[in-house]
Amino acid sequence: MSDLHLGKGKFLKNGQLNLLEDFLEDEKFFDFCDYYSKGDYEKEEVHLVLNGDILNLIQIDVDGVFTNIIDDTVTVRAIDAIVKGHPKFFEGLRRFLKIPGKKVTYVIGNHDSGMAFREAQQALRRYVGEEIEFCFEVNLCGVHIEHGHRFEVINTVPSDKYFMEGPNGKMILNLPWGTLFCINLLPILRKDRPNIDKVRPLGSYVRWCFFYDFAFFLKMSKIVLRYLFQSNFDEYIKQNRNFKTTLSILKQITIYPLYGKKAKGILKRHPEIHTVVMGHTHVQEWLRFPENKYYFNTGTWNTIPHLDAGQMEASTRFTYVQIKVDKEKRSLLTGTMNLWQGTWKPYREEVSAV
Repeated sequence: MSDLHLGKGKFLKNGQLNLLEDFLEDEKFFDFCDYYSKGDYEKEEVHLVLNGDILNLIQIDVDGVFTNIIDDTVTVRAIDAIVKGHPKFFEGLRRFLKIPGKKVTYVIGNHDSGMAFREAQQALRRYVGEEIEFCFEVNLCGVHIEHGHRFEVINTVPSDKYFMEGPNGKMILNLPWGTLFCINLLPILRKDRPNIDKVRPLGSYVRWCFFYDFAFFLKMSKIVLRYLFQSNFDEYIKQNRNFKTTLSILKQITIYPLYGKKAKGILKRHPEIHTVVMGHTHVQEWLRFPENKYYFNTGTWNTIPHLDAGQMEASTRFTYVQIKVDKEKRSLLTGTMNLWQGTWKPYREEVSAV
């Protein structure tokens, strides 16, 4: 599963609703972990892969201030705040990892890029257990799993430039433009339109604003264009910016990303891989390729307002991919796209690959 986007919890310290919180399904996730810990799965090996953007670290304020100067200390404080706001979620993970044969791998995405700090990984282990592992991608018996953000220029930086020297010589994250947008602009825009970052496809929403919410369209355009200009001169941002990336940014802000072609490329370059799993797009997707090879996108557990023709409403779908492999032959036995429903009727298979 991927793209849960845990924030500081549903309510702030003063009791007000937290408009930046995207994840409200702690009980469902707890039941999910419980289901795969007992019954038919109690003695089975179960490997839960949290495929990126699980923690929404880039939208956690520090003493009321959102900052793009993110070091290990800022990240650990954000993790502490998230755990405090979602005790049931982390209790579920902790209990899952205590069961023999259960394992968790945390694949780092763009909203939780701070998990690359060793101190951040140690902080999360203190809450859920030492057994959790961290990586940027993982290959399990021919199943390639990565978040997917590296395919967008607005959401990635070269791996050898992941960190940079910040104030006082301390290492900080070298953030791509998309992350900086989420930190510096989204909190401002979400005060007026709380769901602006969730609408799919975003390009349709921008056009809708032009015709039906023109005052906000002007405000949004002014804020974004001003930031595009100012970011060329910021000491900790400008190294990732030039005219070419600015054009790419403007293009990618409004597209509806699908990664089927990217998955096909991975399968072609690596014949030992039979299944590719990604997230990031928040769009549930399944494709079958020749020679019984597959691509899954797990979607998101967050509520997504849609502006697509025929889907003019919000939807919440608790989707995840369940894969069974032959570990000796490194081959696929079954692959299903499941919809989690709860304790009494745990899940429904929506797509079966084999």
